[in-house]
Parts: sequence; C-alpha cells; structure tokens
Amino acid sequence: MRRVVLVPTYNERENLPAFAERLLGLDPPFDVLVIDDGSPDGTGQLADSVARTNPRLSVLHREKKEGLGRAYLAGFAWALSRGYDRIFHMDADFSHDPHALPRLSAALDGADLALGSRYIPGGSVAGWGPGRRALSGWGSFYSRLFLDLAIRDLTGGFKGYRREVLEALDFSRIGSRGYSFMIETTYRAVRAGFRVVEVPIRFVDRRAGKSKMNLGIALEAAWRVPAIRLGVV
Repeated sequence: MRRVVLVPTYNERENLPAFAERLLGLDPPFDVLVIDDGSPDGTGQLADSVARTNPRLSVLHREKKEGLGRAYLAGFAWALSRGYDRIFHMDADFSHDPHALPRLSAALDGADLALGSRYIPGGSVAGWGPGRRALSGWGSFYSRLFLDLAIRDLTGGFKGYRREVLEALDFSRIGSRGYSFMIETTYRAVRAGFRVVEVPIRFVDRRAGKSKMNLGIALEAAWRVPAIRLGVV
C-alpha cells in the first residue's frame, strides 16, 4: 500500500519545515509531495532542501499561482503516474492535524473517498471569528442544497482518495480553481457511484502566514455549484 500526501504551498515558509517533519514521522508511512506555485518567499526552495535530506518528500514546482484546483490536479496526475494507491491532500498551515491522517487512511478500507469533516459529531473548528464560521457553514449548506448531497462538510480540504476514484474522474471537466474544487470533486465522485465517508476532525485556524480565502474564491463557489448541478460546466 503506497500513500502520498499532496501539500499545495504559496508563501508557507514559516510552516513547511515543521509540517513536513510531522508528516514524514507518521506511522504508517506517507510520502509527501509539496506543490509550490512559485512562492515569492522561497517556500519551494526550502522544500527542495528538505527533499535532499529525505527521499520520501518530493517537490513539484509550478511557475505561477493558478489556484488551488490547478495545483491539486497537477498533484493527482503526478501521484497516479507513480503508482500510488491512496492519495491525500491537506493544507500546509497546521489547520489540518497530520496526526489525523492515519484515521483518514483507515477509513478508506471501507470507502472510496474519505473527507475530514468539521461538521459531524466529533468534528470542530477553533480560532475562527463569527464571519468565517458563517461563511463556511453557509457554503456547505448551499452546496448540499443545490447538489442534493447528505454530506455535512463539502468545503473542507482534508481528503483521501483511492486511486480508482481519481482514475475515473475526467480532469478536463474540473474547472474549479478555488475551494469550490473540494465541492466539485466530491460531487463528481458521488455521481460516479463511489462510496464517501466523513471522518471527524478538529480544524484549527492557521498559526502563521496569511489565509488564501478571498471574495473571488467565495464568488466562484457561489456560481459554480449550481452550474455543476445543471451540467453546464
């Protein structure tokens, strides 16, 4: 069983060394792919230095910032071409706890797609103000309503896939660039007949650096969700 964690980065120099160390120390072992979108702060070069000391960490350099969705699609293609059986992705800012990865991996023994969920019993969020909590909660509710899904947390970025799910998805049809990518990939997996399970996690707001959430990302999700359901994208 070969496992890899995809970690997209843009200006995560403050978080990456400790985060990579935590991931590489897990049992069972996970390989790590850092996908850097040309971070001006040198995150990509720092990742290269970590890779030179640990062969289980690789770095995929992209020339510019094109959005979270594009980074993950590049990572999916990289992982599939190298024969990984289980492919995970998570944020590099410690908002997703690396120690939850083994639980997410174990969930794939009985499912095809495992979602780290903040909004089921046992899940929680820490460090967010009322506005961010409302935006996230509304995003999941809005997506469930339009897409007719029973999944509680559709906007989270902590996910694990069996390779068969990614092999079945048509990457050319996935156009989301921001956090709507999380919604779109889950919806397409459900429509393809794959089994989805939610695993409770504790989400903690980033401890260093700046959030990538902005108005453009929220607006993309607002129009893209109904467009996905109607099949026009």
